[in-house]
Amino acid sequence: MSSHFETIEPFSGFGLGLRRTHYEDFLESDVPVDFVEVISENYMIEGGRQLRILEQVRERLPVIIHGVSMSIGSAHGLDSDYLAKLKQLEQRIDPLWVSDHLCWTRTSAHNSHDLLPMPLTEEALQAVCNNIDHAQNILGRAILFENPSSYVTFPEDEMSEWEFLTEMTRRTGCYLLLDVNNIYVSSKNHGFSAAEYLKGLPLDRVRQIHLAGHDPATPERDIIIDTHDRAIVEPVWNLYAKALEMMPHLPAVMIERDDHIPPIGELLAELNRARAIASDEMELA
Repeated sequence: MSSHFETIEPFSGFGLGLRRTHYEDFLESDVPVDFVEVISENYMIEGGRQLRILEQVRERLPVIIHGVSMSIGSAHGLDSDYLAKLKQLEQRIDPLWVSDHLCWTRTSAHNSHDLLPMPLTEEALQAVCNNIDHAQNILGRAILFENPSSYVTFPEDEMSEWEFLTEMTRRTGCYLLLDVNNIYVSSKNHGFSAAEYLKGLPLDRVRQIHLAGHDPATPERDIIIDTHDRAIVEPVWNLYAKALEMMPHLPAVMIERDDHIPPIGELLAELNRARAIASDEMELA
C-alpha cells in the first residue's frame, strides 16, 4: 500500500491545455483561465525555449502536468528513467498536481505511444495498484488517473471499469481525472449506461474534469473515436452537467484539444459554456 500523502484539496477553476499554438497568447496577454495543463513528456527535458515558456506561464498560473507514457498498467513495472525525469519536472514546476491515464503504453523494450486498454481483472488491478504505489512513493505525492476511452473489451473481464477505478483509488489513495467525453465514447462503443458509470464512481476522489470532442461513428465504422480534434458535442455537455449534479464539490474543469487547434477565442467560448453549466448546477444544488 502507498504511504499516506497530503490530501489533494479540491480546486474549483476552469482551464485550457497549454499548446504551442497558443504560447504567444499566454505570454503576451492575460488569458482568462484559472490554470493550464501541459503534456508532461513535452517538458521532461533539460532546458530550451519550450521549458522556459512553461516556467514563465507557471509564474502567473497554476500548472497541471498530464502524462501519456507512465504506463501504469504495465506488467513489467514502471520505467525508472521515466519516473526520474518526471520527478525532475515536478520539482522544477511545482505543479498543482500530476496526472496520467489508466492504460499501458510499453513493454520492457518498446513504447507504443498509444494508450492501450487494460483487462478488467483482479490480476491487472493488483499490477496497476503496485505501479501506482511505486510512482506515488517516487514523487512523494498522490497522483490523478484518467478513465480511458476504449474500443475493445476482454473476455477475461471480471468487473466493470467503474468498479476497477473505485477499487484502485481505495487501495492506493490516488485520485481521479474524470474525462466526460471518454465515458460517453466508451458507453456508446460498448453499450453501457454512462449514468450508471458515474453512479458507480467514488466522485469524492475526482479532482479534475476533461471535456473534449470526438470523431463520430460512420456507416463504414460503427465506433466513436476519441480524437480531441473538434468541438464538444451536445450529449457530452449533457453528461458533464449530470456529472456536476452528482459531485460533492466542483472540480477543476478543462477543455482538451490536441489537433486542429482553433484560435484561443473559440476554446475560451467553450470554456465559458463549461462555466455557465457549472454555475447553473451550483445554483440548483
